[in-house]
Amino acid sequence: MKSKKLLVCALFIVISLFLVACVPANKEPAAAAIKAAEDAFNGVKGELVKYVPDQAKGVEDAIKAAKENFDKGNFDAALETAKPIPEKVTALTTAAAARKAELTKSWEETSGGMPEMLDAIKDKLGFLSASKKLPKTLDKAKLEGAKADYEAAAKMWDEAKSTFSGGNMADAIAKAKAAKEKAVAVMNVLGIQVQEAPIKS
Repeated sequence: MKSKKLLVCALFIVISLFLVACVPANKEPAAAAIKAAEDAFNGVKGELVKYVPDQAKGVEDAIKAAKENFDKGNFDAALETAKPIPEKVTALTTAAAARKAELTKSWEETSGGMPEMLDAIKDKLGFLSASKKLPKTLDKAKLEGAKADYEAAAKMWDEAKSTFSGGNMADAIAKAKAAKEKAVAVMNVLGIQVQEAPIKS
């Protein structure tokens, strides 16, 4: 009876050792690499998606691929895919910061002087509307068109500011640029001197 118990214990130990030996060597490293990749990316995901969206999607796809390989038991492939991700995220964080600085500067250049330009147009429209006689270069139809374009420019500018406040800097810059172009056109029609620098494309 004692021999039987010893045999059972011995078999149990052998089976346990066999099962441990069957666990792939890279399973735990792969799991750790995937966790490190997710932690690194999730910590800065918002900034990366906003300023380097294509590269951010590439990181998301890589994490997804690593997890899929892990679930299929392809631990070597999962480890190989996940391991370089934290370093890549660090590089993308630097790129995102540079892009943010670039967009901020572009916004400042594009939006610079817009409130003053709109105020100048509004004042001139008020003066012309109250005048009994319009300048030779301006008739009633042109004046009404200038009023409509001014209102459109003002609306576009409000939308640009709202978009910028919402964090979508690229769209805000595009809207501010369009608003400024329309404002400059109205100033030219009304004979207001445009002192702003030419709008960069």
